Amino acid sequence: MSVRWLYNASLIGALALLVHLCMVDLAICSSNFTDQLALLSFKSSIKNDPNNVLSNWTKETNFCGWAGVLCSRRRQRVTGLLLGNMNLGGTISPHVGPMPPAIFNKSSMVRIGLSSNAFSGNLPTNNDFFLPNLEFLFLDENQLTGNIPSSLSNSSMLTMLTLATNLFTGPVPKHLGSLKHLEVLHLFQNQLTNEPGSIERSFLTDLTNCTSLVDLYVGQNKLSGTLPNSIGNLSNSLQELDVSENQLIGTIPKEIGSLRNLTLLSLAVNNLNGNIPSTLGEIKSLQRLYLGGNNFHGLIPNEICRLSNLGELYAGQNKLSGSIPSCIENLRGLQVMKLHHNKLTFIPSSLWNLETLRLLNLSFNSLGGSLDPNIRASRVLEIMDLSWNQISGSIPRVIGSFQSLTSLNLSRNSFSGPIPNTMGNLITLDYLDLSHNNLSGQIPKSLEKLLHIQYMNFSCNKLTGEIPNEGPFMNLTSRSFRENEALCGNPIFKVPPCASNSSKKSMIKINLRYILPVIALMLIFSIGVFIVKRNHGNNVQSQNLIDLYATTEHRMISHLELRRATDDFCEANLLGVGSYGSVYKGVLSDGTIVAVKVLNLQLEGAFRSFDIECKVLRTTRHRNLVGVITTCSNPELRALVLQYMSNGSLEMWLYSHNSCLNLLQRIDIMIDAALAVEYLHYGQLEPVVHCDLKPSNVLLDEDMVAHVADFGIAKILAENKTAIQTRTLGTIGYIAPEYGSEGRVSTSGDIYSYGMMLLETFTRKKPTDQMFSAEINLRQWVSTSLPNKIMEIVDGGLLRMQNGRDMVASQSILLAILEVGLECTGELPVERSDIKKVLGKLNKIKKQFLQFQSN
Repeated sequence: MSVRWLYNASLIGALALLVHLCMVDLAICSSNFTDQLALLSFKSSIKNDPNNVLSNWTKETNFCGWAGVLCSRRRQRVTGLLLGNMNLGGTISPHVGPMPPAIFNKSSMVRIGLSSNAFSGNLPTNNDFFLPNLEFLFLDENQLTGNIPSSLSNSSMLTMLTLATNLFTGPVPKHLGSLKHLEVLHLFQNQLTNEPGSIERSFLTDLTNCTSLVDLYVGQNKLSGTLPNSIGNLSNSLQELDVSENQLIGTIPKEIGSLRNLTLLSLAVNNLNGNIPSTLGEIKSLQRLYLGGNNFHGLIPNEICRLSNLGELYAGQNKLSGSIPSCIENLRGLQVMKLHHNKLTFIPSSLWNLETLRLLNLSFNSLGGSLDPNIRASRVLEIMDLSWNQISGSIPRVIGSFQSLTSLNLSRNSFSGPIPNTMGNLITLDYLDLSHNNLSGQIPKSLEKLLHIQYMNFSCNKLTGEIPNEGPFMNLTSRSFRENEALCGNPIFKVPPCASNSSKKSMIKINLRYILPVIALMLIFSIGVFIVKRNHGNNVQSQNLIDLYATTEHRMISHLELRRATDDFCEANLLGVGSYGSVYKGVLSDGTIVAVKVLNLQLEGAFRSFDIECKVLRTTRHRNLVGVITTCSNPELRALVLQYMSNGSLEMWLYSHNSCLNLLQRIDIMIDAALAVEYLHYGQLEPVVHCDLKPSNVLLDEDMVAHVADFGIAKILAENKTAIQTRTLGTIGYIAPEYGSEGRVSTSGDIYSYGMMLLETFTRKKPTDQMFSAEINLRQWVSTSLPNKIMEIVDGGLLRMQNGRDMVASQSILLAILEVGLECTGELPVERSDIKKVLGKLNKIKKQFLQFQSN
């Protein structure tokens, strides 16, 4: 009896356990099914998935193996969704917004990462937002709108919350202050406001309860009011605080000095006023201090010199006065100092003891006195701008020992005396402006060694003597030398010729430099003809001598060597095919990598095209033109051996799926192309019209410097600056209207082609794109979109690269660039800009862009 009872009891226990396990399994299955449904609901809201990230999100596969989905090991519940930077697009609602609850109503969810996509709509509110165990929420860089839901405070385990770079409006929820574990809060670049009154009671004071806070970014919003005194009560762990680009007023509370662990403090671009508080000197850990773009006045406090870890100091565009503190040399790690647009009056000599300083901008102040001739030379300073001040005396000779200088601007001062010869040692310099001073004497010929320079200006001084004519001076215009006392030299600079003695010397130089090589060329050609005739029929390969167009400094090259260099012109080395032939990559016997342009002699006009290109390349030499190394010409082959451009063409970069040019690179490329066009139009006795400017004819070298190529249909104009051409010139879409209607070739036709190329470079739309028709072309499309729809027509890849930066600044830069393109593409030649004006505007735009980047 007892045995039967034991047996029955065991059976009942086993059945109970089995029922319990089944119930657990059912619960798990039910929960898992709910998770799957939520994820599929989320997928259904995705309207754009260019990378097919969600291709394995199907009912037939386990959702824990889906891309971007994280699950718990034991119960297989969804704990995370990480799909950042996938270019996904869609609306938050209906499944992820004002729900049917789905992704934002999962108690198991720990991580959500949907940054850098294109999601739009509102976040769910109230009960629809229930993520009690959520630790990480990344929704930055989307297009989300509406208010930030106060129900976020229910996610009490949150440590990282990033909602930056969206379109959120309304106040910052005060309840965020209840998130005790919050370490990172990024709300920058939205349209957030605060409650009426000061900012103190809206949210900053409440955030003092977030005792673990490390990063707080609320810049680039519409926050107004004053900074509260309670700012000093923020977390002791706070390392980065950014409230820049808002509408804050009032002074900086002295209590801010209590934030002893700050490494970044940015209050820039507000309406703050008063003195810079001396208590900032108590934040010894501070590495970056941004105070620019406010109304601060008074002296720069000496306490700033206590910030021994400071690397960047931005306090430009204020009303600061007096001297830069002499103790500034104590900032041993300072790399960037921008104090421009203030009312500062004196530079202490101790400033030059800053051994790590890379950028110094003190422009637009009231700095007086002279520069100490014994200032300490810096080995790392790259940019020095002292323009628009009242500095007098001579330019110290030691300036030539600043080995890393790339930009030096001393314009709009009262410097006197000669330009130091030592400036020729600044071999890395690409920008030099000494204009509007009282400099005298000659321009040193040592500056001819500055081969990397792109801009030099000596105008409005008292300079005399001959303008150097080698190196970078070959690319300058008269604007660089205007309003000086007695400069002389090349008439292209609009100065009188130098005195007779120097003229005789110049003539001797010209004779030695040009006439002798011509005689030598004729001798070489005669010998070549003699050898060809003597050996005709014996050995065809030995007769392929260098063409008469090659200069004496270029060695001869045979047909055989070109065949070897290109592996017998194999297809693997083919770089491209043009109107009259093909271009191959080759390696000469000395290891030089070259591009070999081989003409198809069967095509009508090929010989003429070859002769034109040789003629143009023989008479032109500029750093932004593709250089000819040599030529090879015989009855079987006509080839140009050109510099090899390792980074391909502008066209390749614009339409590549693997790479994208950033904004600065595009500006630089268009400046390079404009420099080449300027040289063709104005750098010689007779203007050269390229006739076929387009992105495929702009090639990029290993340093991404642009070179204009393909002069096969170029025109060298006579004095009337126009020519009549009966055959079609150029490429459809880039041809000026008058080429087709009148057959009239002029430099303004190149301007039109350049303008179309500029518009294409920044919109990534070809003039022949299918979207254009007889009713609307690329120019009209851009014109009707400006200014309000500019961000809709600019290359999307370019905008993605700019994302997170000052988009307002980027928009103004892009607007200015596209307006230049429109000025170049007028229907009539008289409506188009001149290439010199284009170049000036692009250089100004580049300078503004660099200023935006450094602010």
